[in-house]
Amino acid sequence: MSPDDNASMESPMPQSQRPVNFLLFITDQHRADHLGAYGNRVVATPNLDALAAAGWRGDEMHVATPICMPNRASLLTGRYPSAHGARHNGIPLDLQSSTFVDVLRQAGYRTSLVGKAHFQNMTDNPPPWPPNPADRLAREAKVRGPGRYDQENRNKWLTREDYDLDYPFYGFEDVDLVDDHSDSVHGHYRQWLRRHHPEVEALIGPKAATPAPDYVLTSFGQAWRTAVPEELYPSAYIADRTIERLERAGGQPFFIQCSFPDPHHPFTPPGKYWDMYDPDEMELPPSFHTGAAPLPHVEWLYRQRDSGKAVKHTPAIFACTEREAKEALALNYGSITNIDHQIGRVLAALKRLGLDKDTVVIFTSDHGDYLGDHQLMLKGPIHYRGLVRVPFIWHDPALPARGAGSALASTIDVAPTILARAGVAGFNGIQGKSLLDVMAGKAERVREHLMIEEEGQRVILGFDARIRCRTLRSDRYRLTIYDGAEWGELYDLERDPIEARNLWDDAEYADVKADMMQALARDMLYHIDTSPYPDALA
Repeated sequence: MSPDDNASMESPMPQSQRPVNFLLFITDQHRADHLGAYGNRVVATPNLDALAAAGWRGDEMHVATPICMPNRASLLTGRYPSAHGARHNGIPLDLQSSTFVDVLRQAGYRTSLVGKAHFQNMTDNPPPWPPNPADRLAREAKVRGPGRYDQENRNKWLTREDYDLDYPFYGFEDVDLVDDHSDSVHGHYRQWLRRHHPEVEALIGPKAATPAPDYVLTSFGQAWRTAVPEELYPSAYIADRTIERLERAGGQPFFIQCSFPDPHHPFTPPGKYWDMYDPDEMELPPSFHTGAAPLPHVEWLYRQRDSGKAVKHTPAIFACTEREAKEALALNYGSITNIDHQIGRVLAALKRLGLDKDTVVIFTSDHGDYLGDHQLMLKGPIHYRGLVRVPFIWHDPALPARGAGSALASTIDVAPTILARAGVAGFNGIQGKSLLDVMAGKAERVREHLMIEEEGQRVILGFDARIRCRTLRSDRYRLTIYDGAEWGELYDLERDPIEARNLWDDAEYADVKADMMQALARDMLYHIDTSPYPDALA
């Protein structure tokens, strides 16, 4: 079966069971085990825990790639980065791409996005292709289709009151954009704040922050105690605008994506959420002190830290100290509890408006964060579980989808699952698979192996070129290979759930390694794009 077969053979949901609405919550850089529903005993997430208890929880949901921009593109398209082309941050998703949101829009749904988009570059950097069409490199570069690729440009949003998106924006008919991270976001939120609360806009950023001398992370810009009040912080604005859309819903079915930029670093939980959790009371991850020999690229990070050369103020991965890990955990928990509160407000409005009985509510994230795993911080091309495993909650009032499941699932499965539940046919090129049968208990799995891709922007971690790697997960094992490296990673997750012992060169696991390598080769071949050829000709 080709990747396209899944889209063409998907059985639409009977019209009598079709839900009127979809509400998708997504957070940014939020690992699965930082929710009470996933076993965390510290972070308070009562609203999301209740949603999970009344719905279905995916315990093995993984990213297509652990990077914001390409994984968000995978969520929209149901395709791997190698297929949709936005392989790393900075490469925009082609405006001509088919997205499940646009399919819903064409089927009669009102489609809205509130919060972070990140389908195009949200910094001031231009698209990464040469501007001169006479240049040989420009002729050979794969340039995107027609349209504006500066629609999420930070400087233009901050300097122009009339700046806006072209609609529909990747299928979204209307958007309240809140791009970037911490309290220093831009988009419609900043335009609104400047018009209605100019005194609060002056409180944004580390220079206006309340002093927090006890936190080491503030010394290199990975955290600050924001002076922006809770009720005007970006997360509250996103909840407010989502509620407004619910109140204006009328009788038209809707798809709303409510997208929070937190708990992504820099950490700036507002008000009481800043010190809701005490760093001194945080427990380090079990993998922080394993005593095992580190991987070559992890060892390189340790050397940078121990020699005082670690770069800690950028978005890139670095090796952290115990204190840094504990502070990050505490502030991350504060941001998550704030988000949970805002989601609770939206869910209360959904119920108050009588929409809860006709709305499928979904919760997920675009990728995780090490947050002290193996003495690492933030994210990078090392596919430990805390980075690549994300939450996935599906609450469906019309289907008997309850409990939890351990089927290997991917971000690329979200699009076909929503389309199947809506009874709307998919589009050619979808590589993900519907999870409906798994959630309903009619199937135990959707795949035997799961692949994760990654392509980096920068030369880091001691490599002599930009890192490209591929990971394959089975129910028991994780294998990762790196382009240009003779070594790799192999873990027996049943015996070693914290991924402390690399079995790549272990003779006892030689057959497992060979089988996983062959399965990875077949999975990569399977997921080579066959579009635009119809299924019958693929």
